[in-house]
Amino acid sequence: MKKKTRIVELVISDDSQELAIDAISLVTSPAIEQDFVFFGKEKNNLTFAKVDEEKRELISPALIPNKQIFRHDPNTDSDYYVYFSKDTVKQAAYLYLKHNNHHKATYQHQDRVSGVLTVESWIKEGDSDKSNMYGFDLPVGTWFVKMKIENDELWNKIKEGELKGLSIEGYFVNKMETMSKKEFTTEEVKTALKELLSVQKVELGLIDDLEKKYNKLQASAKPHVDKAYSEAAKISKIAMELLDVSQQADKLLKQAKELGADKAINTLEQLKKRAEVKEKYYSTIAEGISKASNK
Repeated sequence: MKKKTRIVELVISDDSQELAIDAISLVTSPAIEQDFVFFGKEKNNLTFAKVDEEKRELISPALIPNKQIFRHDPNTDSDYYVYFSKDTVKQAAYLYLKHNNHHKATYQHQDRVSGVLTVESWIKEGDSDKSNMYGFDLPVGTWFVKMKIENDELWNKIKEGELKGLSIEGYFVNKMETMSKKEFTTEEVKTALKELLSVQKVELGLIDDLEKKYNKLQASAKPHVDKAYSEAAKISKIAMELLDVSQQADKLLKQAKELGADKAINTLEQLKKRAEVKEKYYSTIAEGISKASNK
């Protein structure tokens, strides 16, 4: 039997928008399979624009909408593809600048590097986009960046052709899994029911059956709800422990900065952010359950 390959749309989670694009990495093999154009005398392939090599600038797509990117899951030993819609690409570009991540960069998705700064960021909106003059023929909605490289070691790797493109670092979630977890509010349920009843003739007997079904569901839900209240205390405890992780990571981060340990700084910054996001997320859940128990 032929093995099926999944295609997954990735989106930005509402509870981790500040982590959407945490950094941009200079890599040998970019995931979107598009090399950047660098401004140099020896390898300048620009048709209309020529910039002095001393400026040390490069142009590259950061995300291409609907571009299928190959991935492998070692936990399930399965291959799959992911992609981003135009709206997600645009949102990612916006959040990247909003949270001041334009100065964050890594080398081969590992070491945090200095001397790399995003100086321009734009979304291609039409056929006359300025990315055309740099030799790119990519879809409308593509996110482009111009980066200035003041790091001598990295610039040499770019000139020598060792580094060929950019790859984003961030946190995204499976759109279908997110939709399946959506919880509808009471008002959404009431509105949907009202619209349904407005276009159908409902007999009194059906309404009576619906009332009985409602009461039955309420009785069935009660033990589960009671259990949820007890679980809220456990979730709240986890949130407090995550807060402690965040605070400890912050202390270690300050020490790492004093020692100039770049790799540790990058790891601790990401750990601190993830702990903060999840602490807020679990606290919100616990608070929501607690409020509901008082109604």
